[in-house]
Amino acid sequence: MGAGGRMSVPPKGKKSESDVLQRVPYSKPPFTVGELKKAIPPHCFKRSVLRSFSYVVYDLAIASFLYYIATNYIHLLPQPLPYLAWPIYGVIQGCILTGVWVVAHECGHHAFSDHQWLDDTVGLILHSFLLVPYFSWKYSHRRHHSNTGSLERDEVFVPKVKSDIGASAKYLNNPPGRVLTLLVTLTLGWPLYLLFNVSGRHYERFACHFDPQSPIYSDRERTQIFLSDVGVLAVTFALVKLALAKGVVWVLCVYGGPLLIVNAFLVLITFLQHTHPSLPHYDSSEWDWLRGALATVDRDYGILNKVFHNITDTHVAHHLFSTMPHYHAMEATKAIKPILGEYYQFDGTPFLKAMWREAKECIYVEADDGEQNKGVFWYNNKF
Repeated sequence: MGAGGRMSVPPKGKKSESDVLQRVPYSKPPFTVGELKKAIPPHCFKRSVLRSFSYVVYDLAIASFLYYIATNYIHLLPQPLPYLAWPIYGVIQGCILTGVWVVAHECGHHAFSDHQWLDDTVGLILHSFLLVPYFSWKYSHRRHHSNTGSLERDEVFVPKVKSDIGASAKYLNNPPGRVLTLLVTLTLGWPLYLLFNVSGRHYERFACHFDPQSPIYSDRERTQIFLSDVGVLAVTFALVKLALAKGVVWVLCVYGGPLLIVNAFLVLITFLQHTHPSLPHYDSSEWDWLRGALATVDRDYGILNKVFHNITDTHVAHHLFSTMPHYHAMEATKAIKPILGEYYQFDGTPFLKAMWREAKECIYVEADDGEQNKGVFWYNNKF
């Protein structure tokens, strides 16, 4: 795969948890995007069709092997072992297919190749297979990158200010409530976002990723939204035909279980990249693109970093240079860290522990007391 040496790159000297939770700088950085780009070796911005396709082939080969093993051997296991084997298959296959999702994500950023038509073709096929409306997500995700950290204009995991918190948040701010919230978020969060824009930016009217007339999109994008719907409907039709031929249970075991894992990791990865006690959000009086792009955090998912093509531990660099191929992002991260200094945030907390901590600590955002920096908002959980 040509990915030797792509290990997580936390700052030198392991930070204590108290250090990790300290607020990052929120003043305008003493460097520019141009200076960061000059620090990165030029080859990191070059996209290779062959290398990009090698990740597609690699992931799909592993997924096909897992499918073959599962469908040919699990039913031969003595009872009740199949009831254990299918969930194990679902988790492993779901992790591999999350890697496929990430490659399609590359296509949406025009980071797969130098050819937009090729990126969109590959992205549409891969994302449709995972029931993702490719162009719909591509355009809303592009606006997320254009408005990261903005309380008014960001598109995903936009935190609420304290005054907008509903009464239910207070009753869910306890261990059982957090368990329930996380279960709903990880299982239903992705489809709820696509269907009803849950956790997304506020629009004056109903916003849905499957609706070509949604306020999320411009007039020139609406035809491609329809094409995304066609792709998802085609895969849904194929799944219905499979269910009729092999049974609903077979489809749920072979496809549904892994898809549930893909959706859960997609939500979890995005949540942890943009939700952290040390990260600021900005209203329109303070926000600018560079500070917003820096209001993200790299995480460590262990061996899954490689399975997920390092989208987890190179997210800061990705937000700064989103058209850079993922296979160069680790080298780019190492190159810009000395310039970023305290503006770079890495948290090596195990991701399950981090998920629980962030669900506990990051309930809403509010500005600090005082006259200065009223447009800078920080996470809090005190009611």
